[in-house]
Amino acid sequence: MAKIPYKINLSEEETPRYWINIRAFMKNPVPPMLNPANGEPVPGEALNAFFCEELAKQEMNETDRFIEIPEEVRNFYMMYRPSPLVRAYNLEKVLNTPAEIYYKFEGTNTSGSHKLNSAIAQVYYAKQQGLKRLTTETGAGQWGTALAMACGFFGVELAVYMVKVSAEQKPYRKTVMETYGAKVVPSPSDTTEAGRRILAENPDTGGSLGCAISEALEAAGKAEDCRYVLGSVMNHVLLHQSIIGQETKAALDKYGIVPDIIIGCAGGGSNFGGLIAPFMADRIEGKNNIEFLAAEPASCPSLTRGRYAYDFGDTGKMTPLIKMYTLGSGFMPSPNHAGGLRYHGMSPIVSKLSDDGYIKAAAFEQLRVFEAATVFCKCEGTLPAPESSHAILATMEEAEKCRKTGEKKKILMGLTGTGYFDLGAYRDFNEKKMTDFIPTDDDLEKGFKTLPII
Repeated sequence: MAKIPYKINLSEEETPRYWINIRAFMKNPVPPMLNPANGEPVPGEALNAFFCEELAKQEMNETDRFIEIPEEVRNFYMMYRPSPLVRAYNLEKVLNTPAEIYYKFEGTNTSGSHKLNSAIAQVYYAKQQGLKRLTTETGAGQWGTALAMACGFFGVELAVYMVKVSAEQKPYRKTVMETYGAKVVPSPSDTTEAGRRILAENPDTGGSLGCAISEALEAAGKAEDCRYVLGSVMNHVLLHQSIIGQETKAALDKYGIVPDIIIGCAGGGSNFGGLIAPFMADRIEGKNNIEFLAAEPASCPSLTRGRYAYDFGDTGKMTPLIKMYTLGSGFMPSPNHAGGLRYHGMSPIVSKLSDDGYIKAAAFEQLRVFEAATVFCKCEGTLPAPESSHAILATMEEAEKCRKTGEKKKILMGLTGTGYFDLGAYRDFNEKKMTDFIPTDDDLEKGFKTLPII
């Protein structure tokens, strides 16, 4: 067979026309969301108070295996998709491994990450519904940037509640969002009741995604022409992100390549769930035996040290109860530099697949993650985001195992985005000012005590 090229490309005709709904393939259904007031399952129409109507339908859909991508969304995708699938020949050489390493790179758009895949879909449905305004939260800023781009394209107003420590670490993210027309509020803030309550309890907090979600939800509830949208965790977000896995599988199929293991970073689960979706569908149906590994930060270890339980999706306890791996909605993560992985819970789909034994997880310390990032950028030419670098480290460890055993595994990795807005983090690493924080069992217990009793 001819040498596999550095980049495996797809033509426009080969790009996916449907998202894949992994829920429709799962043998064991994802547990329903519950009303915290009575413990009863939340009916689909109740979600219309939070989400756009079409997104609420997608959130509850567990029967349709494929959902057509609207033409306007697909046309927007064509401006930056398909994203590159790269054979990491240089990394393989540096690691002296017999393994084949491939990575799907999602950083080729202005937002610098995969987040635009769902942002443009969500704003499209909001525009179709006649909504004028949207609110959201953002951690590292990739989601906020992507949503600002989508809102700017469709002419929809946007308020972004950005985790305070991330807003301080990445001021230029705020500038990009504002350039696209968004209003950015560091969270927790004094602009909402939820924010004021959180600040009263912990005035020095750097914030969390849970805090920012509470503020965005409260703000959305104050206007009829406004809804809340989010960039991870929920089922409809993973649905949109399945464009990543669909493209990846189509590209690999051209060369008859079947991965032995697929690795992605995991915070809320959107990029990881999207990358694995078509491969997981086949795994569930017995068509492959691929391993799936979620790489998360040791400072916020929901999959590796959390509990599979019903919990609120936000710190202010405004959401329905969601069955997921969680550290408790009251858990306050340390201000590590992987802001996109600073969420207390994990996607209910990823959580259920993990609980059923389809997914393994590993947690990594921040310093080791940045060491892996510098190795990668020197040989592969891309400065990776801190979030993505968790997957890089996990991939390097897997490749090292192959070096020792001689096994010629095919490793597929998700490279979710670029690190050009994370230069402060790289500066801290280079100047040896970066530290690790791993929560103790006592630290985690404080979060577990906030789990609801149902």
